[in-house]
Order: sequence, then C-alpha cells, then structure tokens
Amino acid sequence: MIRKIIRIDQEKCNGCGACAAACHEGAIEMVGGKACLTREDYCDGLGDCLPACPVDAISFVEREAPAYNEAAVLAAKAKKSPLPCGCPGTQSKTIKREECSCAPSAPAVSMLSQWPVQIKLVPVNAPYFEGANLLIAADCTAYAYGSFHSEFIRNRITLIGCPKLDDGDYADKLTAILANNNIKSVTVVRMEVPCCGGIENAVKRALMASEKLIPWSVITITTDGRKLD
Repeated sequence: MIRKIIRIDQEKCNGCGACAAACHEGAIEMVGGKACLTREDYCDGLGDCLPACPVDAISFVEREAPAYNEAAVLAAKAKKSPLPCGCPGTQSKTIKREECSCAPSAPAVSMLSQWPVQIKLVPVNAPYFEGANLLIAADCTAYAYGSFHSEFIRNRITLIGCPKLDDGDYADKLTAILANNNIKSVTVVRMEVPCCGGIENAVKRALMASEKLIPWSVITITTDGRKLD
C-alpha cells in the first residue's frame, strides 16, 4: 500500500539515538552507529521522532510500505516488559505477583490535585493547566494498575475518558487545551485492548493540530495489571 512513512537520511544522521528513544512503537533502532527504520510495519507515520532529531535527518515520504501493525507493536512490547513492581518478565515464563520478592507498595494515598477530571467536563482555560504536566488516561487504567496514583497522577493534571463509551471525539477538546495553555508534557496511559487506541489517536491528532512541540509518551497497561512501556 502507498502510505506516509518516515525516511532517515543516513548522511545527516549523527547517531545520537534520540529518535529511537522517541519512537513509541520501536520502529527505529541504532544499527552501526546510525538510526535505521528496521520495522516499517511498526511505523505509524505520525512522526513522533521528527522533533527529537537535532540535525533534521528525518522527514516524511509517501511510498509503498506495509500497513501499520498495532497488534505486532503491542506484542513486541509485551515480550520485553517488566512487572509493575520491577521484577522482569520473560518470554518463556510470566512471573506471577505472588512470586515477586519486592517490598509491598506504599499505602494508597490520593494524588489528585484538581477536579473535574473527565475530559468533557474540564474547562479549556482552567488555571491549573498553566505549566502543567498533563496525564490523559483511559479510565480503566486506574483500576487495572495498582500504583496508578503514585506513579502517574502524582505531580500531574489528570484527564480521563473512555473512547468506547463516551459520545464523540476528544481530539477537538484536547486540541483547545494544548493550544490555549502552556503544557509542559503529555503522558498518555491506555489499556492494551484495541478500543483504547481511540484515546491515543485523539491525543496524537490534538498534538499535531495544536502546532506545538510538546514532549509526550504513551504507556500501555495490560488487563492483568502490568505496564508494557
């Protein structure tokens, strides 16, 4: 199929590795001291790696390429992910929670700093958005991941939603929030289920529409409470 995909100019690339670190899908790897697009089917064509490149070695092209394979990306992340407590998982054996020797987690304390938290209810120009590190989370993630407050809500302004159950699209509201406020960073937390891709895609579209270069990351939670990335 003909689609938009990144191109890495090997002559310009200085081997810093910033683009590989910025690629949420793992499509870019360092090979022989240079960044290479090693998995075209992992590249979603949205260019998260572009702002990370200090020498403008990355650009968009439209050419024949395999379709973006989200299922393969999630599967690859799952194979190398640790458990929430930090105990490493392996491809041959999944470590159960009761097998971990980690110290128990701290007592549950709410880290929420503002209200409301539902994406559709928050005012676009709320004062707490000024200079905020923004957390945009699928609402199931807080129930699936035990350390959600201490690890994700702490020191962030929290927005939640469910792309499957809520009517409409979040992209316009999120675009307005990003465009009209000084947002320092965006962290997206989603579940591994396909429907949760809606909230990640809405954030991607909002970031592009806002025309701002805001650092952002995506973290995926499994249905059994593990963090994939």
